[in-house]
Amino acid sequence: MKLLPAIKLINMRTKTGTGLLFVLLWLTSTVYGQSTSVTVSFDNELGPMKMEQMALGQGGLSEEPMLASRLTEIRALRPAIIRLFVSEYYDVVPQKKTYHFGSLDSMVKDILKTGAKPLMSFCLKPKVFFPVIDQDVVEPNDYEAWGEFVADVVKHYIDMGAGIKYWEVGNEVDIGEDGGTPYRFKPDSYARYYKHTAAAILSADPAAKVGGPALAWYKSPILPELLRVCAAEKIQLDFVSFHHYNNSPYVIREQIDYVKNLVAGYPSLHPETIMDEWNVDLFNPILDPRYQPCYIAETIWQMKEAGLDWSCYYQVCDWYVSYETFEKVFSPGGAAFMTRWWNRQAQFSGLIDYQDQVRPAYFSFKLLSRMAGNALEIKTTNNKVHGFATHDAKLNMHNLMLWNFSDTARNIELNLSNLPADKRVRHIILDALGGLDENQRLRPEPFIKLKKGTQKLSLKLEPWAVHYWSFE
Repeated sequence: MKLLPAIKLINMRTKTGTGLLFVLLWLTSTVYGQSTSVTVSFDNELGPMKMEQMALGQGGLSEEPMLASRLTEIRALRPAIIRLFVSEYYDVVPQKKTYHFGSLDSMVKDILKTGAKPLMSFCLKPKVFFPVIDQDVVEPNDYEAWGEFVADVVKHYIDMGAGIKYWEVGNEVDIGEDGGTPYRFKPDSYARYYKHTAAAILSADPAAKVGGPALAWYKSPILPELLRVCAAEKIQLDFVSFHHYNNSPYVIREQIDYVKNLVAGYPSLHPETIMDEWNVDLFNPILDPRYQPCYIAETIWQMKEAGLDWSCYYQVCDWYVSYETFEKVFSPGGAAFMTRWWNRQAQFSGLIDYQDQVRPAYFSFKLLSRMAGNALEIKTTNNKVHGFATHDAKLNMHNLMLWNFSDTARNIELNLSNLPADKRVRHIILDALGGLDENQRLRPEPFIKLKKGTQKLSLKLEPWAVHYWSFE
């Protein structure tokens, strides 16, 4: 109430207009608090959101059915794909032309039960083709027989009716056993291996999409060489893939921009871009439980802004590994590293933990899965506050998700422009500190009713807050 006298007093002591402006801004923020304006235009549809392409992956950890106990919960997230390591512990070819598909089939069938299609990361090193365990021995001893084997695997899943579209050649081929698969390529050897393996996949399924190299380090010289060779020799390259783990969504955005700019230099190829492993820095995550759910939302927003085609969050389920399983295909040091990492290290990657409980990050994906239908335009005056909004014609509703990717609370003026009809609105807050009950994690506020036209709401977003509204 005493703001105007205070302004008059300060004006008397201020020499310049600039000083007065600074004081006014300081007083406004002190008295009223900083406010962010967010405008959602319900009459401006921007095209399909395609949130299902911001999907999931399951790591190369075990031949056991890692997803089987949580199929219903995974299905609720509506991923279009789930990336799967086709690794040696599945023992697909124990002897030449003798196949054992049972264990791998089990995982593929479970993925299909979630409503997703597998993205098959082909990183097998069968003993019939790689008799010596050595991550630097990366090419099979017989490329012709290797091609027949690869084609037989692809044909098997065609015969199963699995509908697999994406086949990835290798996983983190630049770092070998540390990336979970015992391949450590050089640029020339990977380009050669890709050429043979992709050709075998396409011989069995000409409609397949082939790509790689699933880099651990996005600036590895393997990718430029792959692009150069594919362009020069007219080799099919439908997608390029890479990974990163970082606490900053902005760093991930920079890497996407780098890869897209690199790909743009080869206009004859025009591959899709897939970041098919990503998460926080798993060695040094930010331990505030509120951070990771908000980080997921902000990172996916940055991915979409950058024009990334697909992503696979790593990972769905954490899983204890067996040293005995890995010593069959890894060096002793590699098997020890995998066992230490998964069995002794604190884990932050899985949406579902070792005790088969869903983590708060799961609920961020659950809210994102509600962003179905056509995207709506959202404008915000603060680069720490972002959101998604959609019109879901199938369910005859609109959806809105907002978050505050910062450690400072934000006052929000929410402008709902041109609501097409009277709406019943439910507001839900993702509570990362709540209990295990879903209504505690996704805490509902009472319904309110809003009239057709333009309406305004005021609210406060706490640090790392994630909020959702349904309009029915």
